[in-house]
Amino acid sequence: MYFSDGTPFSTQDVAYTVQHLMDPAVHSPTGDSLRSGSGEVRTDVPSPNRITISFPAPVAGMDKLFDHVAVLSSRSPKQEMAVLGPFYVADYKSGSYVLLKRNPNYWKRDSAGRQLPYLNSIRMDIQSNRDIEELKFRRGEIDLVNSLDSEYYDRLASTSAKLLHDAGPSLDSEQMWFNQVGNAPIPAYKKEWFRSTNFRRAISLGINRADLCRVVFALHARPAVGPVSPANKFWFNTKLQPQSFDPASALRFLQQDGFRREGSTLRDRDGHPVEFSIITNSGNKYRERMTTMIQLDLGNLGIHVNVVTLDFPSLIERITQSFNYEAALLGLVNDDLDPNAQMNVWLSSAENHQWNPSQKSPETNWEAEIDRLMRAQASAIDPNKRKSYFDRVQEIAVEQVPFIYLVNKNALSGISASVEGATPIVLRPQTYWNVEWLNKQR
Repeated sequence: MYFSDGTPFSTQDVAYTVQHLMDPAVHSPTGDSLRSGSGEVRTDVPSPNRITISFPAPVAGMDKLFDHVAVLSSRSPKQEMAVLGPFYVADYKSGSYVLLKRNPNYWKRDSAGRQLPYLNSIRMDIQSNRDIEELKFRRGEIDLVNSLDSEYYDRLASTSAKLLHDAGPSLDSEQMWFNQVGNAPIPAYKKEWFRSTNFRRAISLGINRADLCRVVFALHARPAVGPVSPANKFWFNTKLQPQSFDPASALRFLQQDGFRREGSTLRDRDGHPVEFSIITNSGNKYRERMTTMIQLDLGNLGIHVNVVTLDFPSLIERITQSFNYEAALLGLVNDDLDPNAQMNVWLSSAENHQWNPSQKSPETNWEAEIDRLMRAQASAIDPNKRKSYFDRVQEIAVEQVPFIYLVNKNALSGISASVEGATPIVLRPQTYWNVEWLNKQR
């Protein structure tokens, strides 16, 4: 076997990749998933075609985790451009496109002995304007649209229904959360609200998810249940039910914490009016519409919500660096079915533990319990035992509401009639997961 540039492949490359992956300075989500316990991951290469990788504790689903590891060459001068996969990155223009070209050394062949992939190149356009994308797809200038929005889908359905695919609820979720970081530059009384389970439950009960699905997504979405989409059939906890819309129960939870209505305004026990801001990314009309509808729903409880839209770099800076925000609404992209891929979200020490990241030790008992359960499922070999641990993680997440799960959008895609071999699915990338088998009629 050879890399795309002709450099020979050996187990030294695997060892080099694992060492790079497990370097804490790299901050690799896949590396986090492979951290089974305290101690180092060791590699031993006794020969060019044999390697031993030793972990400090068992890692469940190891084979699936290695599916996410792209082996790097330890010797190629082209570094990341030397690949073992069907295509390599030939050109990239930020914000515009990625050009992939066929790997002449790809190892896989079809049943007739023909070397894969079939296509010589693929240009992946980065589309910032959905209207232009729609026009290009209609004209046949774009062959695959990996993720359609609901308005675009419905417009195309009137003329090009045979080119469209709705695979049902996707694995992705849209959710909001409150900032619980201890040193965040927000008033102490608001931190007290956000750290209250009763407050978070009340906000969740006060949001009409069915309306979000109907008005924002034209029914191309389903009310979210919890951390796992029902599309993830094995790992989804079937005991959980979608959160009901129940403003009366929301007010009862708030009253337990001393909140009270004074006319049209909800106040806390010290008389502060309940008001907070939700930040989301500008230009995403669906999130902007969701925050507006949440603003109206919570206004009926006497809560004043301000909607703040930010460019994406500024948004990320606030939620990961300065922590200068009160609540955020974003999506979580899931590109794996296995819960190990979410270790970087659920471990209290993780950087993507969004409501209160990078904790030196768990600040709440329930976060400590999630830490224990996530590590237990990651080291258990029996799939059913792993599921029982992760079912409990899902239940705690629903009980404690660190994330307020809103909707699971449907996996909507478009495929040109000239493309052969495409079979869209809910798992990313929906349309080209089998890219080496795709071909185009001339």
